[in-house]
Amino acid sequence: MAWALTSTRFWDGIDTRLDRVAMTLSGLCLAHCIASSVLLAVLASAGALLHPAIHEVGLAFAILFGVLALGRGALTHGYMMPAAVGGFGLGIMTGALSLPHGGGEAIWTMIGVTILALGHDLNHRATH
Repeated sequence: MAWALTSTRFWDGIDTRLDRVAMTLSGLCLAHCIASSVLLAVLASAGALLHPAIHEVGLAFAILFGVLALGRGALTHGYMMPAAVGGFGLGIMTGALSLPHGGGEAIWTMIGVTILALGHDLNHRATH
């Protein structure tokens, strides 16, 4: 089994799946941000429908997939740009968590998620 972790064939499939899963999660996050913003605009009480920890948990998953996919991609293809772009997006997302709800948090999160998805797309393209 140890040989499988260093095998190029093993990581080829994993790299592609990690980027695809990460891009899907970025899309789901973006959809969540847009839907939440619309719901908050329509119903002032809609913010209580979701537990606030969903943002921290989502960011933890984004960081996990970012480190795995973008870090492995940088080691595989040698290009740092996808990891740098993705890291910038993660930084914006992290900073957005410090903003109060309704204080631009959703907009900054959407910007960060879009930049992170771009990083994963660049990583996916560089790998293939």
